[in-house]
Amino acid sequence: MQVRQLLFAGMIMTSAANLWAFERSHPATDAYDGWRLAVQAWSFNRFSFDEALDKAAELGLGWIEAYPGQRLSPEQSDLKFDHHLAQVERDKVKAKLNALGIQIISYGVVGLPGDEAECRKVFAFARDFGIDCVNAEPSEQDLDMIEALCREYQVKLGIHNHPDPSHYWNPDTVLAACQGRSAWIGACCDTGHWVRSGLDPVECLRKLEGRISSLHFKEIDSTAKPMHDVVWGTHQNRATSLLKELQRQGFQGTFSIEYEHNWDNNLPEIAGCVAYFDRICRRLASATGSTGWQPLLTSDLSNADFKPNSWTYDNVTLTRQGEGDIWTKQAYGNFILDMQYQVQEGTNSGVFLRAGDHNWLPWVEIQIQDDYGKAADRHSVGGLYDIIAPRVNAVKPAGQWNRQTITANGPFITVVLNGQTVVDLNLNDWTTAHKNPDGSDNKFDIAYKDLPRSGCIGLQDHGYPVAFRHLRIKEL
Repeated sequence: MQVRQLLFAGMIMTSAANLWAFERSHPATDAYDGWRLAVQAWSFNRFSFDEALDKAAELGLGWIEAYPGQRLSPEQSDLKFDHHLAQVERDKVKAKLNALGIQIISYGVVGLPGDEAECRKVFAFARDFGIDCVNAEPSEQDLDMIEALCREYQVKLGIHNHPDPSHYWNPDTVLAACQGRSAWIGACCDTGHWVRSGLDPVECLRKLEGRISSLHFKEIDSTAKPMHDVVWGTHQNRATSLLKELQRQGFQGTFSIEYEHNWDNNLPEIAGCVAYFDRICRRLASATGSTGWQPLLTSDLSNADFKPNSWTYDNVTLTRQGEGDIWTKQAYGNFILDMQYQVQEGTNSGVFLRAGDHNWLPWVEIQIQDDYGKAADRHSVGGLYDIIAPRVNAVKPAGQWNRQTITANGPFITVVLNGQTVVDLNLNDWTTAHKNPDGSDNKFDIAYKDLPRSGCIGLQDHGYPVAFRHLRIKEL
């Protein structure tokens, strides 16, 4: 079922360098198919890489670009996250990435010297993590050797531009370096550095059409002294024109948010960039007839049924206040539902699927509960209530955010909690009312094979505190 889910989520990638990504159980939830929104960990260079991953999860992002030399964690500040990191520490990072549903998609800006042995360390590291693109500013005389490594390791090179007077500040120089080379060699376009160099970033993108591997995407206030990053879509608002140009080109690749301002507390501003990107991308995608990932709930909750004041929503976090469940007005049949949720001590809640009538039972209920450290049974977190126990109790302690992905496709239901597949079942195996396939009893007066295959989605108010964020859905 895991492979089936990955296919549904559109995550199967063609490059052999991304084989490690197949292990990921949570889907990427990008608003525009083929456009991957990442955050460059350099935005959080006052923090460790471990903390940067938590911040990426808080933003609801599935991708991150790492840079060499960031402290590994608050507890291991003497270790650096880069291509010299020992395998035992790499494996710990991979476990956290898997639990959060985040992949390192790019690595840079990293030095690529003329020493092939040293360059191999970078490319081997990239392949180990399933990294798609290494971003660097190598000497043009070394590009033959680097291109051969790109082919061998199946990892792209993005030639990055720092501002004038760096060697690649002008896109004409990057284009000349790429001339006559394979698609493994392209440009990592830093749109903010072009502004700092006095260039028009839209015109720079036009020059590099067909050679763009990835972007360090920025909105720069060029009237500020000194110039600095601002929330995308504000001030001179170059971002909208840049996105339209990339759509015209048919660009497919990664946008890394590299926010180089307000270093100690820039998460709210980066969240503003994410919100802008998602909003514009959905508008651009709808013009092409694409749907992709959508927010389950609108910002004003106008697409939901609930009692007044029973839930609050700040456009990121949905919080129970009491007085009843909240339901989508729209019915969903086959879909992937991705979310994060937080429980408190003693919390009991759930996610309801395919309900034809909010007042009629049964429907599929995925249990949400404060079960950390407890043995799993048919009433445990991640399982289908009274129907099947989760394979493992994967919930985090109360107060921490959990990520859950639910796939419903015909009779198949899959639940992935914090990177582990906890439920994978076929409703058609439940052929008799009050009976589970293993012979145990359940309380339901209907055989689960006869449940509706389409209906509303609900979040339960069971009288306990619970909060949800980054609720996204993709219809299959």
